[in-house]
Parts: sequence; structure tokens; C-alpha cells
Amino acid sequence: MAVHVSEGAVALEVPAGTSNATHRARRKITATQTQGLTPSVLRRRLMSADAAAVSAGLAVALVAIQFVAPLTMAGLRAHALLALASLPAFAAGAFASRLYRSRANARRIDELANVIKATGFGVGFMVIAAFGIQMKELSRGWVLLAGLAVVAALAVERTVARNIFAELRAAGRISRRIVIVGTDAHAIGLLHLFQRNKTLGYEVVGFVGPDEIGSRGGVSVLGSIEDLEALLAVHGASGVVVSPASVPEIEVNSLTRRLTDNGYHVAISSTLRDIDVSRLLPQNLDGRSMIYVEPVSRDGVHHIAKRTFDIVVASSLLVVTAPVLAAVAIAIKATSRGPVFFRQTRVGRNGEHFTMVKLRSMVADAEARKAELAALNESDGPLFKMSHDPRITTVGRFIRKTSIDELPQLVAVIKGEMSMVGPRPALPSEVAEWDSLTCERLRVLPGLTGLWQVSGRSEWSFEQYKRLDLYYVDNWSLMHDLLICLRTVGVVISGNK
Repeated sequence: MAVHVSEGAVALEVPAGTSNATHRARRKITATQTQGLTPSVLRRRLMSADAAAVSAGLAVALVAIQFVAPLTMAGLRAHALLALASLPAFAAGAFASRLYRSRANARRIDELANVIKATGFGVGFMVIAAFGIQMKELSRGWVLLAGLAVVAALAVERTVARNIFAELRAAGRISRRIVIVGTDAHAIGLLHLFQRNKTLGYEVVGFVGPDEIGSRGGVSVLGSIEDLEALLAVHGASGVVVSPASVPEIEVNSLTRRLTDNGYHVAISSTLRDIDVSRLLPQNLDGRSMIYVEPVSRDGVHHIAKRTFDIVVASSLLVVTAPVLAAVAIAIKATSRGPVFFRQTRVGRNGEHFTMVKLRSMVADAEARKAELAALNESDGPLFKMSHDPRITTVGRFIRKTSIDELPQLVAVIKGEMSMVGPRPALPSEVAEWDSLTCERLRVLPGLTGLWQVSGRSEWSFEQYKRLDLYYVDNWSLMHDLLICLRTVGVVISGNK
């Protein structure tokens, strides 16, 4: 029995066609690693959390309808009984929507779509059941509220669960033991990826392949591909990740058929990097599996939609936060010498320079003192970052932590020099050190927020920061912008910058 986890959910996977000895070996290793967090325990806990979220959503809808279109006491009781009777239908909808299959919930957007499907299943049952028992007082408003409340409750609960599972994987308490098929540079890169990012939930027990590459990161070659099934059983692994460059094409096909027939999980790595999976379309050409990459459109109606989004959101935020800006401006002026605003030249779209304006969070001569602090830089590449920068003022620490210092940039968004979401606006001195690939990020407007800003930016290296910005540029969509804005709200509220 193997723990099958991804970013969003837990699924119970019992490979069919494997021997009893293999099952016993997997159970022993899994029980040791998870310290009691067996697949069945994890799934039961997730199901209980889902049931609690659904119940809470239905209860909220019953309370809310009394403020919108009050029900009689008898009607309220009938709706409560209908909600109670529908709980098994919501559970069935969760299974039908694959909410307990990790592969179907790897991305947050996929999990949300499955939550909506499961809710639709449960709400549909309620409506059909109400007609079946000829419930004359069924409130359409309550049905709508119930659907919305359940989706919201499940979305919040699943976000909490996702974070808990990520923490458990990072701590090594739940993991999926795998073998990497291949011994080339790509295979070694996969090992480094899994070891660097523990939250992916993979524990590599070894390589199999034709070459002896010695120990890499504490992992060595276990044997040849011919002995793969036996090696998987001995080491309690539930599947493989294949590096196709080091395995002949015919062997990849036969290996995939053999392993999947025996109930093992098979993932074939691709050389594609930083291409969002939503852009990948599988195709079958005369029996050969192909992947079509959908192009990204930034012009025409897409450009108009993004520009409209920027103007509406920036204008609204500027109006709402005007009193805050005024109060902070007074505090800055009263507590430190120098101007209220900090102005700096940044590089915008297509390399055009513009003046970025922020509320001043440092002492007036901060730029002049930067050179003397260069040796204390905690970042790599052209970036400069200090956890405890002595140039930051008392008010500055507060407005940086709450991102209030960024608010004047809303004016640049309205003017079209920046966007609400995009790559970080870079300094000319930074751009001078970029290679041609990094310069690709100048194809779009810089953003007030972006992937780098909402992804633990203080801990990222310059290479990771570059990749996040290029990922955004290559995979832009208005939905991505909206999701990043929502994540930004969470980061600001939590203060986790």
C-alpha cells in the first residue's frame, strides 16, 4: 500500500496484479515512514474534513436565507432535513469528481473545479429529492446559497488541507517512494529537483540504467532495467519516473506497459520546462503520443481585458486606500528627514525607462549608503537583499511588511507604465547584467505584484526569481492574474513576505 500524494490531495492507491510479498514490503516501509499516517488514515481524515465543510456550508445557507427570504418554522425544519439527507450525495459527488485522487487535484484550479463538480452533484440530488417527495416550500434562494456556501467552505478547507499535506511532505512524514529510470544528466537533474523540493512528496530510492554513475545526493544505481520490478518490490517503491533520453524508445513503451499492468505508477519526464500544463494538449498521431503546446495570446481582446482589469482594480484601490496613504505620508514626514516619496528609474516593457514612485521606507541617503553594505548582500546575481537593513526607518518597516509602500505605484498602473500583475520592475543596472533569456521578461509590463512576490521572495535565488518571471511571461492569462492578486492578498494579510 503506497501513499499517493500531490500538492492538493491524498489518494489511496493499491496496485493491482502485484504479489502479496510486494504488498507486505510496501506496508512495512510505508508504516515506518508515515509514523501512523497510513493512506487509509489520511483519506479518512480528509473525508471527515470535507464532510464538516459541507455541513458548515449548508448550515450557513440555512442561516443566511432567514435574512434574505425567511422560511416558516416548518419550512426551515424541512430544509434542514433535506440538507442532512443530502450529505451522502455530496460524499458520492466527491468520489465521482475524483476529489480523493491526487493526480486529479495537483493544481489548485483543478481541485477547485472538482469541488464545484462535487457540489453540483450534491445540490442536484437535493433538487431531485425535493421534487420526489413533493416538497412544496423548496426555496430556490436557499438552493443557490447552499451551492455557493458549500463551494466556499470546501475551497477553504481544501486550502488548509493542501498546506498541511505540504508541511507533512516537507517534514518527510508522507512520501511516495520512486525509482528514476535513467542515468543521464536529465535523470540526475530530476533527483536534484525532488531532493530540493520536499513538498513534492517524492523520495528517490535509486536509479536504474545502463551506466554506473556512483552515488549522487546519497542515491546510487540499484541495477539494470531488466530487474526493475524486483527492485521496486525490494525497496517498497510505488512507481517510476522515466528519463526517456537514456532509455531506447521501444524499451520505454514496453516498460510502461509492463509496469502499469502490474499496478505501478509511471511518469515520463519531458524536456519542456516552465510551460503551464494547461497549455499542453495530448494528441494521438498514428499511435504515437504527441503534446501540442497552445500559444499564448497577449494582443487584441486579451490586451483590452488586461488593461481594463488594471485600470478598474488600480483606480478602486487608489480611492479606497487614499486615507491610508495620507496618514502614512504624515507619519513619514514626522518621523524622519527627507521627502515622503522615493523615486527611482526602472525598466519597463520593451526596455523603456520610467520613474517608479513608492512611499519612502528608508533614510534619505539610502542609495548613497548601499555601496558600504554590498558585502552583506544576502541575495545572488544582480539583486540586493538584506533581512535587517539598517537603512530602513521605523515607519518603513511597518509599511514594507504591509506593502503600503507599494501603493503609489497604482498611479503608474493607471498611466500604463506598469500592470497590476507582472515581472518585478528591474533597475537599469540589473538589466545590464542580464543574459538574452532574462531579457524576455521585458516583453510585458512590469507588475505591482507577481509570481515572485507571492512565492516566498526572500528565500528565492536570482535563478529562481528569473524562472518565475519567465514562467509568468510564457504562460500569461487573465485567470493567472486574478489568482496572483488573490494570493497577494493572503501574503499581505499573513505578513509572509
